[in-house]
Amino acid sequence: MQLEGKTAVVTGAGRGIGRAIALAFAREGADVCVAARTMSEIEACAREIRALGRRALAVQTDVTDREAVETMAGRVAKEFGRLDILVNNAGGSIESKPVLESSPEEWIQTIHVNVVSAYLVSKALLPLMIRSGGGRVINVGSGMGHQARAGNSAYNAAKAALWMFTRCLAAEVWPRRIEVNELIPGPVATGPHEDWKRPGAPPPFADSERVKTAEEVAPLAVWLAARPPGGPTAQSFSLARRAL
Repeated sequence: MQLEGKTAVVTGAGRGIGRAIALAFAREGADVCVAARTMSEIEACAREIRALGRRALAVQTDVTDREAVETMAGRVAKEFGRLDILVNNAGGSIESKPVLESSPEEWIQTIHVNVVSAYLVSKALLPLMIRSGGGRVINVGSGMGHQARAGNSAYNAAKAALWMFTRCLAAEVWPRRIEVNELIPGPVATGPHEDWKRPGAPPPFADSERVKTAEEVAPLAVWLAARPPGGPTAQSFSLARRAL
């Protein structure tokens, strides 16, 4: 029970990596707010958390909408009264075409979903974490944010910006006993089910890689969340099997 007595917020928690992390936190003793756009998914996740004996709060939230994020933060403060762990997991690849063929609207939306969301959620919830005496922020990044790749500039740029945001935020909040780190899952069988997203199989872009299940990502998130004060901050922790 590494997280007993702790309270966490996980965005994008209705499915995939976010859901796996939220449930893993609950198994380790944390109460969890699960936030995402699809209410049925986060309600199902919240029921599983309660079945583990922990408190759960499901808040339907568009993390790119400032008002919705601030409403979610208010509900967390009212329900739990504290915050120890924040996982900015919501994100995804919306535009994956070369720049000259891309949709400007979808390119910009990709930036908003992956990095503007982390800014809005962090800004809204950090005051509660500070009042709680400190905590841990985990930003779910991507190896694509550390490497250039043709035909995927929106997602690569968004995750690169998230990595820089992680380091900048860490430099700002360490005096408040808050550590901020990036978690890179590597290829995971979530989202659109392309043929290559088969657990255990290598993806087409790296023979050394192995596609993981979302549940395989959760232990690293638990480890980061459970670090005592004075642990690593402004760092990137990766489950990838290739140089980034």
